[in-house]
Amino acid sequence: MQLTLIQLEQRTGDVAGNHDRATAAIERAAARGADLVALPELWNVGYFAFESYAREAEGVEGPTLSAMSALADRHDVGLLAGSIVEDLAASADAGVDVPVDEGLANTAVFFDRDGRRRAVYRKHHLFGYGSAETRLLTPGERLPTVDFEGFTIGFTTCYDLRFPELYRELAAAETTLVLVPSAWPYPRVEHWQLLPRARAVENLVYVATINGAAEFDDATLLGRSTIYDPWGTLLASAGDEPTLVTTEVTPERVDEIREEFPAWNDRRR
Repeated sequence: MQLTLIQLEQRTGDVAGNHDRATAAIERAAARGADLVALPELWNVGYFAFESYAREAEGVEGPTLSAMSALADRHDVGLLAGSIVEDLAASADAGVDVPVDEGLANTAVFFDRDGRRRAVYRKHHLFGYGSAETRLLTPGERLPTVDFEGFTIGFTTCYDLRFPELYRELAAAETTLVLVPSAWPYPRVEHWQLLPRARAVENLVYVATINGAAEFDDATLLGRSTIYDPWGTLLASAGDEPTLVTTEVTPERVDEIREEFPAWNDRRR
């Protein structure tokens, strides 16, 4: 399976432009043979544009994700539509199951090749260090997985990388690939490189981190979107510029490594 991460250029105050750039990048990835495409965290509004969250929030059946669904269907790709600021009340009004019926959430959505919405993941761990996320958003409660092209795919978002117990839950659910849309800023480059690699090694899964390329008033995203295999081997990565990061991944590789090094069999609860 060809996996492509979209390290998207994001501009503050340019939601329409961000949407156009995301659309063009998805189309380029599909034209190059991608089977599965992933966008970063809060790619349309920009993570650090906190004052825009309420204004730009929409339900999971709103215009942004409806457009992403149509793109997945049109180009016959699986699509993790990064995450958006979800208006939980709007989702509830549309009949979508939500943790509470008001407020906002940092919500990632996965679409199948035919545009069907297969999973909704709301970020569990909200970042409070130099961030308004804990004040503005409601944390998620569910940890969905999706079967796609022989993989069982799980999802976490950015700061979730610092909480290994979440990945243990995914591994216990037989997850073989974890997609991590993110908005990780400088200067914590070493943490960004260490944590997803550790999560891959600990759980013998592929981990793909999808970061943005953006400058905000108080922060700059460091890019470096990366795909690690279940040994923690770096398969593909980038610098901090807008780009596509692509590699081949196979579910058989997970099986081979788990058979060769069956660490999970030795766990003591």
